[in-house]
Amino acid sequence: MDFNAYQKVLSGTARGEECPFSPDEFEQRLARVRTRMSEEDISALLMTDPADIFYLTGYSTFEVSVHVALVVTPSDLLLQVPSIEMGPAMVTTRVSRVVGYRWEGIGEVLIPLIDALTGYEDRVGVDFWHGSLRHGVIEGIRARLPDVRFVDSGSLLKKIRKVKSVAELEYLRESAGITAIGLEAAVSAIRPGMTDNDIAAIGAEALLSAGSEFMSMQPIVTVGSRSGVIHTNHKRRPVGAGDVVFLEFGAAWQRYTAPMMRTVVVGDPTRQMQMVFDGCRRVMDALLKAIRPGATFDSAAQAAEKALEPLAEEVFFSGVFGYTVGAQFPPSWVEGSGFIARGQSSAFQPGMVFHLPICLRVPGQWGIGCSETILVTDKGTECLTRNPWTLAHSSRRSSR
Repeated sequence: MDFNAYQKVLSGTARGEECPFSPDEFEQRLARVRTRMSEEDISALLMTDPADIFYLTGYSTFEVSVHVALVVTPSDLLLQVPSIEMGPAMVTTRVSRVVGYRWEGIGEVLIPLIDALTGYEDRVGVDFWHGSLRHGVIEGIRARLPDVRFVDSGSLLKKIRKVKSVAELEYLRESAGITAIGLEAAVSAIRPGMTDNDIAAIGAEALLSAGSEFMSMQPIVTVGSRSGVIHTNHKRRPVGAGDVVFLEFGAAWQRYTAPMMRTVVVGDPTRQMQMVFDGCRRVMDALLKAIRPGATFDSAAQAAEKALEPLAEEVFFSGVFGYTVGAQFPPSWVEGSGFIARGQSSAFQPGMVFHLPICLRVPGQWGIGCSETILVTDKGTECLTRNPWTLAHSSRRSSR
């Protein structure tokens, strides 16, 4: 059977059986999006970010390199997928209008999109800054709808997504629990002579065994001087006595990720290591005190910078003290709807969830990072993760 027949069979046998939220949840989200479209005078939305499409439909797949689109108008919803993705579209969504195109026939994507956008050309919102938006799609539509006016609407859905529903928070709590299991398994296994790959493999097995789906980012493990280089990962580096081992994991539960960093020392930490670790704790405490409804992201960043000041000349820090997390797909668990950093004027609201990635790196030597994923509440914050905040790994703690 071809993909159209495949769609028909699945629609009658398995339609929406893996949809992660209730119809009411999706209807509420779509209503909020359409209200904001009206407020911003946007006729239609052309969405290509897998996480945005998931948020409004439940569509989920590990194949995020292909063209997929969702067109939202005031009265209609159209999901477009390639032939190889018709199965996930049927099983994970309840969208009534799903159209396919041959995987090998990328030129076929334009006609359904043009049909859906005809009559709504005045202001079509797109996210110009997301890598999933293909230049050929934009130019192809412009060639056939010469009156179309594309406007950047990347922030429209982000403003909605960054405040989580009760159901979303439940999934984030599940992720946090599994993340902790994976980290503890990896940390407990660390011994001299192992490689960073060995440690990552143990952590990955624990994450998957505990129920994680495919993750938005692989478990991150770096050893020794490589832990001092941001965004490196395991690369067959052996662990030696006295080495720093940095770990950052994030389990996926219904695509939601609550990440956490831990760092352990194989042996006794030096005075400098302990000082940097204490600096991480000081910055975290400053953030947890500063994050409250109504306060700006900038004000929290300034409080954290003050706590970091004694180490500022000695360590490298990225400058971002927190970023929103929620539902994401590879290659990142960063939601991108908010950053706790200098100059960010947005204000905290109850229901926002941030990963606070406090990692301080001494170039050429090592890096120490400990983090929490936190929920903004009416009164302040709640840690969804439960970091033990120690440089000692489990075997050393139990032997004392």
